[in-house]
Amino acid sequence: MWGIVPAAGRGSRIQPLAFSKELLPVGSRPHETGERPCAVSEYLVERMVLGGATKICFVISPGKSDIMEYYGAAYGAADIAYMVQPRPVGLCDAIFRPAPLIAPDEPVLVGLPDTVWFPADALAALPDDQLSFLLFPVDRPELFDAVELDGADRVTEIRVKQAEVRSRWIWGAFKMPGHVFHALAALWRRPGRGDEYVGTLVNAYLAAGGRAVGVKAGSAYVDVGTVHGYRAAVGLLADGIGPEHMTLPVAAGRGRDDIREARLP
Repeated sequence: MWGIVPAAGRGSRIQPLAFSKELLPVGSRPHETGERPCAVSEYLVERMVLGGATKICFVISPGKSDIMEYYGAAYGAADIAYMVQPRPVGLCDAIFRPAPLIAPDEPVLVGLPDTVWFPADALAALPDDQLSFLLFPVDRPELFDAVELDGADRVTEIRVKQAEVRSRWIWGAFKMPGHVFHALAALWRRPGRGDEYVGTLVNAYLAAGGRAVGVKAGSAYVDVGTVHGYRAAVGLLADGIGPEHMTLPVAAGRGRDDIREARLP
């Protein structure tokens, strides 16, 4: 199973930094030489490995060699590869860069490297045989990509940072078989498309007869791409909050200037 980590973004919301935003220290972890800081992207890589990924592909921009130096060739039992996105032209472009590596029958995980979420093993709840989104409840879904579902938890629409939303569930990661990955890539490459965001592409995929499901297995989600989100993530980790806790500081979303409390189910 592949895990794709789109790490080519400039991180303008949390600059200036002297290193790639994916290496921002957030919390710490035990190490054979003692406790050491933990790069924010390690949380996603760790969760991908827990979810079954044996190969991780970082998609980086030409100037992000520090990510290669940090991770090297492996993370635990997972091998690591790197692809280059020459220009920052959107999330979809980054996600589909590794297409030549993906076999049609091989599952693919995709997540965002500037997020911290719980439970750590939630990706294992996603099925291998269809496009599925790992969902998290937040108090300001309009600041994210809100996922609307029908009564059978099938995705009906993804609303990309829209003021009017009918769902408090947002996607934090997704999974699909390789043939669906390639179908989405082919749709994205059609003349007139070239979507920047996953949500608009998936909406077109659904309109063309594709299917996707939402899995409400997430309990807490923090976007670390802003200073407020960084503070929320540090607090989340310092408190040792896991899925058994009921009240969590929820993501400081894109453009959000405060941190609120949300009661989770």
